[in-house]
Amino acid sequence: MESAVSGSELRQIEVDGTRIAVRHRTGGSPGLVWLGGYRSDMCGTKAVALDEWAESKQLAMTRHDYSGHGESGGAFEDGTISRWLDESLAVFREFTSGPQILVGSSMGAWIALRMIQELHKANDGARIGGLLLLAPAPDFTTELMEPQLSDGQRKMLEEEGVLREPSDYSDEPNIYTRALFEDGAKNRVLDGIIDTHCPVHILQGMKDPDVPYAHAMKLVEHLPADDVTLSLIRDGDHRLSRPQDIEMILRVAEGLIEQVEKRAG
Repeated sequence: MESAVSGSELRQIEVDGTRIAVRHRTGGSPGLVWLGGYRSDMCGTKAVALDEWAESKQLAMTRHDYSGHGESGGAFEDGTISRWLDESLAVFREFTSGPQILVGSSMGAWIALRMIQELHKANDGARIGGLLLLAPAPDFTTELMEPQLSDGQRKMLEEEGVLREPSDYSDEPNIYTRALFEDGAKNRVLDGIIDTHCPVHILQGMKDPDVPYAHAMKLVEHLPADDVTLSLIRDGDHRLSRPQDIEMILRVAEGLIEQVEKRAG
């Protein structure tokens, strides 16, 4: 884990009164922006591998922890898609310049898709050169979780405002708040066409227990106007952190960078 710290200095930015931890590496263009998943942090296997690869290619790389995650301040229970989106946009605007490739993992893919919508609204969408989405989970609250909730879970959410579920990835339970569900409904992207105006490459494991690959295929249907590639990894799980998965992620990232450079040239 030392390489995660030594390569890029820990920086901080304040967003709505909360300290957000950022690791930014200066370098060439297009840069890479890492957007992690729910309860993940910027020092995870994929983020570190991407950062080390960016260093070897002398490319800029930016990572941050959402509030309530990793090295950032704030309480996890206060987090919503809107809040984490605002933090990600603030980091993007403060630390990056020129074209960037957003790399969104799981929930981070949802954040990436919302970022590009908001950047286009602000006439800044041309800054996004490409999207690399790993096991994307856009609209996971409404599309993946709500249909599976039992009557007891719905009652707990309604009465207590929070749902705690055992996690396959941590000793700590997963926490889902009523605010997260309500805010998630306001940030839906699978309710119409998503115009990214850039190449999109999706990597999805077919043995993902958290995000079924049918969800990635549904996302493709909402990206009809763009250059979209969906690569299904037959034995891949949700993490996509095995050496062969990392190798594929880096290969796809390199391909997206070449596409950005061709478009610019």
